[in-house]
Amino acid sequence: MKPKFGVVVFPGSNCDHDAYYALKKIIGAEVTFLWHKEKELQNSDVIILPGGFSYGDYLRSGAIARFSPIMNSVYEFAEKGGTVIGICNGFQILLEAGLLPGVMIRNKSLQFVCKDIYLKVENKETVFTRNIEPSKILKVPVAHGDGNYFADEETLNSLIRNNQIVFKYTSANGETEEEFNPNGSTMNIAGIINKNGNVLGMMPHPERACDPVLGKTDGKLVFDSLLNSFLN
Repeated sequence: MKPKFGVVVFPGSNCDHDAYYALKKIIGAEVTFLWHKEKELQNSDVIILPGGFSYGDYLRSGAIARFSPIMNSVYEFAEKGGTVIGICNGFQILLEAGLLPGVMIRNKSLQFVCKDIYLKVENKETVFTRNIEPSKILKVPVAHGDGNYFADEETLNSLIRNNQIVFKYTSANGETEEEFNPNGSTMNIAGIINKNGNVLGMMPHPERACDPVLGKTDGKLVFDSLLNSFLN
């Protein structure tokens, strides 16, 4: 049985329809929008916190959205083992909500970055990456001004120890040098999961790399992996 996806819509979200389109039209999944002021998750099996500029990114990116009524339900859902994906601004919201460790700060360049980048899968045993070939380097876009992931040494050691780093920025050949890091993120981190493996935060946009008409489909592999984890 295919899972039902719920895409949360905050004031300022601008990738909600991208996620809906990718899931509905490309993946063929059941999907619904979830308004941020509601508390019901409408029996969703997977929650998507999309990219954008929730509440205009005032105060801090994701800092206000984390207090939206629906986030109490999302938090409880995640704590009970429900699957949640935060993309870009959604990742920032997960950090602010305490569902993932660390913080997001301004890009090292202090400039907004919008371009295709390459990703290496660091943990291939998650529900989000199991169907990705071991040697596959993903090409997906980023679009953010606050994508510089930062955490203290203790947190970083915990991430490493528990295999929570899922994606790293690399070259097209998988090299994790600083020059291939678009935002200055610590250890080239592009995506992490929680200790239970059911909450993923990633700055790149897989939903923008699903439709062949766009010339890139590597993002679809993330959703395909997740879909298959429910079917198997």
